[in-house]
Amino acid sequence: MNRIHSRPDSLDLNLLRVFEAVFRERHLTRAADALALTPSAISHALRRLREHLGDALFVRQGNTMVPTPACHRLAPELFEQMANLRRLLQQWTRFDPASTRQTFRIGMPEAVEMTLFPTLQAAFFEAAPEASLASVSFDRTNLSRLMSAGLIDLAIDVAQPVSDPIQHQPLLRDKFCIVASKTHPLKRAPTLNQYLKSRHVSVSGRSSGIVLEDHALLHLGIQRRVALRCQTYSSAFAIVSASDCLLTMPVELGNEMARPYALRFWPTPFELPAVELHQYWHANNNSDASGQWLRDLVLRVVQERWTGHAGVKR
Repeated sequence: MNRIHSRPDSLDLNLLRVFEAVFRERHLTRAADALALTPSAISHALRRLREHLGDALFVRQGNTMVPTPACHRLAPELFEQMANLRRLLQQWTRFDPASTRQTFRIGMPEAVEMTLFPTLQAAFFEAAPEASLASVSFDRTNLSRLMSAGLIDLAIDVAQPVSDPIQHQPLLRDKFCIVASKTHPLKRAPTLNQYLKSRHVSVSGRSSGIVLEDHALLHLGIQRRVALRCQTYSSAFAIVSASDCLLTMPVELGNEMARPYALRFWPTPFELPAVELHQYWHANNNSDASGQWLRDLVLRVVQERWTGHAGVKR
């Protein structure tokens, strides 16, 4: 490797922005779109960075850019340092939502995206018309690493145990309800015995393990028969509307998401603890003006859209 190219002070820092975009998108064209560059400019920048670092960085598999082992190992720490640099530079200028061109990335599950994101984006662009907003999926077990690396700025998810450096704030308490087809043989809310005898649908992006409502049910000593497991609530609604299966889920999420389907909502025949929705962020963002603005915006949108405790719509 040429020693001149290995000097850190000779590195064009713009190349790191390209590296970050390709690592995140795993695709040259999408990375180019994110940076408002051409794919050829992205390829040229990657070539320069490869020469400087002496590593391939990414290997093409079809249309996907797969990181090398060294890239996987070092990228999170590099992104954390880049995020620290951005925060340092931002302290020299006042954050102005009306003029910022910053991209904000919020991690959220599919159900939260479908219910909250449409309202959130409207409020976001009203306040920050030049900025960009991205909803991204994330692995809860890697939340701290993802935030430390700057891959997500904020996460919105159900309550879960976290510790420093992750901070959190409650947004919403939502009761559970039962969702059934309007043609279901039961004409009213099921009794506990009818609930236990019914077939149930559960929703999870994981291949195995109990889901949100089953945690609550097990605390009551209730074990239901889960006949179907699917990945999204959209699929669950389609299944329930065409069968006699039951779906147990948070009320407000169901009310918002199930409108296109012929469904009815019943109260549960037992008292379950309310499910809580929280927003999560890294402690490094506590004093960051843009991060505080985003958290305040999310809190305001949730409070304006859902006030008080949810009630079952029959």
